[in-house]
Amino acid sequence: MKVSDSAVEVIKHHEGKRNHPYLCPALLWTIGYGHVLYPEQAKLKLEERKAYPLRPEHDKIWSDGGIDAILRSDLARFESGVIRLCPRAADSQAHFNALVSFSFNVGLGNLQSSTLRMKFNRGDFNGAADEFPKWTKGGGRILPGLVLRRSDERALFLS
Repeated sequence: MKVSDSAVEVIKHHEGKRNHPYLCPALLWTIGYGHVLYPEQAKLKLEERKAYPLRPEHDKIWSDGGIDAILRSDLARFESGVIRLCPRAADSQAHFNALVSFSFNVGLGNLQSSTLRMKFNRGDFNGAADEFPKWTKGGGRILPGLVLRRSDERALFLS
């Protein structure tokens, strides 16, 4: 199963496109539409992440085509991860789209351990929808952009 074009647009809208590497609110080197360049950086304590160096080969302006290719590759990994963790998502494009967007932002590990997943897999879809707004923090604080994203994901999930 593939995420719909409209869901890709939601992801792009909320991630925003950056052609030059930057530190995201969780202090991870990121490019394009939320692609984390160094997954190992996430294993560091928050205060250690800021000192993590950007490698010279990544310190450049990335092309739009390159960024779109990275997004498609990233989405494929999240699509298969959502199906593995939430097999019932294959029954609903709306559920699948929302779970891929959510996982793309918070990571498959967080989806795996989430109450959202537990409720979804038990068939409690309304309960699962009510879990989206609980995931609005980045870097230890509530971020208005995440509040909006979770609202959009919840609406997508319930559509």
